[in-house]
Amino acid sequence: MSFTSQIKSELAQLEPKSHCCLRAECYGIWLFSKCFTLLDSAFITECAPAARKMLELAAVGAGASAQLTYAVSRRSRPAYRVSLPEGQERLRLLEAFGHTGREPCLRINRAVLENDCCQDAFLRGAFLTCGSATDPNKAYHLEFSALYQNLARDLYTLIGEVGNFRVSPALVRRNGSYGVYLKDGGQIEDLLTFLGATGASMELMQVRMYKEAKNNINRKSNFETANMDKTYSASARQTAAIAAISDSQGLESLPENLQALARLRLDNPDMTLRELSQRLGISRSGVNHRLQKLIELGEGIIMEKGINVLM
Repeated sequence: MSFTSQIKSELAQLEPKSHCCLRAECYGIWLFSKCFTLLDSAFITECAPAARKMLELAAVGAGASAQLTYAVSRRSRPAYRVSLPEGQERLRLLEAFGHTGREPCLRINRAVLENDCCQDAFLRGAFLTCGSATDPNKAYHLEFSALYQNLARDLYTLIGEVGNFRVSPALVRRNGSYGVYLKDGGQIEDLLTFLGATGASMELMQVRMYKEAKNNINRKSNFETANMDKTYSASARQTAAIAAISDSQGLESLPENLQALARLRLDNPDMTLRELSQRLGISRSGVNHRLQKLIELGEGIIMEKGINVLM
């Protein structure tokens, strides 16, 4: 089962809290179904719970009699076809929510959303017919699709207003229709919870926690690897410089403090500055200063003699 189907199946099982919410959910599910018109149209879905919910809500919420038949989707999969074959039933559905079917542009009639509790019911219905969500293991994306620009804009505004959490949707036009979408995992999680899809919301939360933990581990690993590379690169440069001094004039030519460090570095190329400082009983800054002096001396010899050193 896809993540979209999982969400829709969960939402379809929810019962409206009150009659006003029932009407709001009915309005949302039919308004975005492509059947909210005087013309004879049909809505085809592969989600059986959503199809049955459409019929149930049409009868209880608008007193309209819809028809459900078996169909085949464009992907040649089993699907369900929901329609209002009788013109009288289509008109009854429209008028139940303050529409005539002859409006110059289809908009959300906010008067139907009588109370704040109706907003989640309306959006729940809308998602059942025009919503989709990407598997969170692949990407964070939840979208509502609408045929008309003004309808999409109204939905965009409504989603931005709902709940006591912040949701910032985006609006896009693609393939002759309009999409209102979210790409932030936290916002999608909040919206799913608001709609009542708590199971899907929990799954998304777990995926986000896993990804966050994995990213933190990767960041720490990359940081440590970068530090190790930096340490090894510095050690190789120091060792090459000291070797040049040893081969050209001998370490005995160095001052005693530099000589001790040079021998320790040659014998222990993997030692960190901290470990070198502990062995010599001096500070890290002291070790670093002496190593810079050795590098300066050694690289001077390398340049003077034209020695080819791979570092």
